[in-house]
Amino acid sequence: MKNNFLAFDCGASSCRAVIGSLEDGKLALQEIHRFRTPLLRDGGKLYWNVNEILAGFKTAIGKTRGIKIDSIGIDTWGVDFGCIGNDGRLVSQPRSYRDNYTRGVPDKVFEKISRKDLYDITGIQIMDFNTVFQLYAQKQENPQVFDGVSKILFMPDLLGYLLTGQAVCEYTDASTSGFVNQRTREIDSEILSKIDISGDLFPAICQPGTQLGLLSEEIAKECGVERIPVVTVAGHDTASAIIAVPGRDENFAYLSSGTWSLMGIESPKPIINEDSCLANFTNEGGIEGTTRFLKNITGMWILERCRQEWIDDGRNYTYDEMVAMAQRSKYAGLINPDDPAFTNPQSMLDAIDEYLFKTGQILPIDNSDYLRCIYHSLANRYGQVMTTLQDFSPFPIEKLYIIGGGSANNYLNQLTADATMRIVVAGPLEATAIGNLLMQAKAAGLVADRWEMRRIITESFELETFYPQK
Repeated sequence: MKNNFLAFDCGASSCRAVIGSLEDGKLALQEIHRFRTPLLRDGGKLYWNVNEILAGFKTAIGKTRGIKIDSIGIDTWGVDFGCIGNDGRLVSQPRSYRDNYTRGVPDKVFEKISRKDLYDITGIQIMDFNTVFQLYAQKQENPQVFDGVSKILFMPDLLGYLLTGQAVCEYTDASTSGFVNQRTREIDSEILSKIDISGDLFPAICQPGTQLGLLSEEIAKECGVERIPVVTVAGHDTASAIIAVPGRDENFAYLSSGTWSLMGIESPKPIINEDSCLANFTNEGGIEGTTRFLKNITGMWILERCRQEWIDDGRNYTYDEMVAMAQRSKYAGLINPDDPAFTNPQSMLDAIDEYLFKTGQILPIDNSDYLRCIYHSLANRYGQVMTTLQDFSPFPIEKLYIIGGGSANNYLNQLTADATMRIVVAGPLEATAIGNLLMQAKAAGLVADRWEMRRIITESFELETFYPQK
């Protein structure tokens, strides 16, 4: 018997709808709709246009007419949220973490709760755009901003609410906020009280696999479909992606490779201590009681920014061409991808030159040299983080699984195997959507646990293995 699930996989750049068909222990994917994640600038502030995202969802649902869809699941990026008023309607469009309105805010919050205490409770690395800092910043901009608000919902929960009218607070996404106690897995109202926010504004936390409700009658009628069940999957996109790591036992690390690279382990419990705080590792919620203990690393962002500069200059290299160019180069310079100089410079190429000059290295001669520098620098950074990660890990890390878009780059995969001195297994490419779909299958009682999900992935998708060579 074939079961069909619909995954809405929303990243900060694009949203897509994927149907996953599970039959005879294998999963097949079909992308049916994709659209850019719409940003809205208003009054100098940056928002997500949720109305357009919802319109994209409706278009995708309409395309499923004639297909029996067992359920729908939604995953998105973390930290951002929207507010529901007392009338049940969206108060305003959600603010985007890309808005710089939280710059410098963490230090102000640390006057109310120390950095050490905040990390000890939440295990979350300090980043300006964490939800706790966004809430404080919005309150400082307008002390009455949350008056008349009945619920605050994180992005996947907000979109689920707009589809069903039912409100929840899904654990994996909430865990990135900076006010969830990682030991109790509940919202810490005392942290929120320090910034004058009521914990009652957030619904009770629920775990992935909870049925949210049925598609509303209005949307079902508009789309010409039945009222399909909507399920809370691992709402944070990284949590969904990690479900799709095709490991056979716990002795692995993962690298979710995209604009950001996230390297970590699936830990049986949070790892929260002085050393993990100093190393700026984060503890985020996973499925089945696990913790995503990981490090955020600047990933393909540097490459994409350089590529855009070359496109603007009339040189539109394909990804295969860029790899071939890097392989021809003999350049030996390295940068630290996580240096603040590469966060959002006006020119990434100039930023690379300035870093290399300041560190006493020879500058690149041509674009091939820049590419070799970027690829080798990323692999070198992965090797550094792997060394630190092994020090924290309660088990030996025998393999590194690379998932997401970056897993298609075999050149970088081999460099990473060499730098980490680990066997690297690359794939699946569509990890986030796959994790979303298989979490729905688990909620439907079709798979038992994450290990069965991973067996399905191994049998359904081609994986490539790279061995350390030097």
